[in-house]
Amino acid sequence: MRAVPVERVRDAVASLLEEAACRLPRDYLEALEAARAQEESPLGASVLDFLLANARLAEAERVATCQDTGMAVLFLEIGQEVLFTEGDLFTALEEGVRRAYRGLRKSVVQDPLLRENTQDNTPPIVHYEIVPGDRVRIRALLKGFGAELMSALAMLPATAGEEGVKRFVLETVERAGPNACPPVIVGVGLGGSFDRVALLAKKALLRPLGTPNPKPHLAQLEKELLEAINALGIGPQGFGGRVTALAVHVESYPTHIAALPVAVNLNCSAPRRAEVIL
Repeated sequence: MRAVPVERVRDAVASLLEEAACRLPRDYLEALEAARAQEESPLGASVLDFLLANARLAEAERVATCQDTGMAVLFLEIGQEVLFTEGDLFTALEEGVRRAYRGLRKSVVQDPLLRENTQDNTPPIVHYEIVPGDRVRIRALLKGFGAELMSALAMLPATAGEEGVKRFVLETVERAGPNACPPVIVGVGLGGSFDRVALLAKKALLRPLGTPNPKPHLAQLEKELLEAINALGIGPQGFGGRVTALAVHVESYPTHIAALPVAVNLNCSAPRRAEVIL
């Protein structure tokens, strides 16, 4: 067994979130620059210029790239040979979030109906996975809710097939329009159950841009969906143009013979993610 003090997890989470808030992923910025070269709409190109300038300024000044610093969503892959010591793991995760958000907007309410702000952006959303080995991999998303509100899930019958999946994804992005702050990254979950398919769509957003699904038929589906989405003409921030999405990532899981669950989780033009291995 390998002992990992929970304070190491706390410090890692605080550092990850602080970094992600002001420094967008390199692969995203490269994709945004490539999109700028392709965008034919003058207004759309101007929007992309503003997004790139905003990203550079946020990183240089160490300020948030977007005023909606969202909810902290944490994915932990925990080696089965790891033993957490010197405290409670979730408490450490919560304290890491609390520290990271000291200078950021606090957007979490304790109760969905009573709407009282927790004042420190806790608690985070945490997903745990036990894996072989003695390492802890932490991946973090700062998930803004402009795009989150535009996400959707459908329990399609098995007979809907691939065309039904494509239709649902396109309808979801088209309905979102400018509200998801395009250019978006489109996470698509396929299979599993009602709860699992939503998690698959969320996890799809963790994948670096430019890395297609290793399964050829899903990589082809990603390609076709991206082309179809960008043919919608929504464009950067909804002002029209060729670039509505920078990437489509599809993740799948086995499912029941009767169903074809599909979920779409959108990420906005400030896709804040980071990861560390302890």
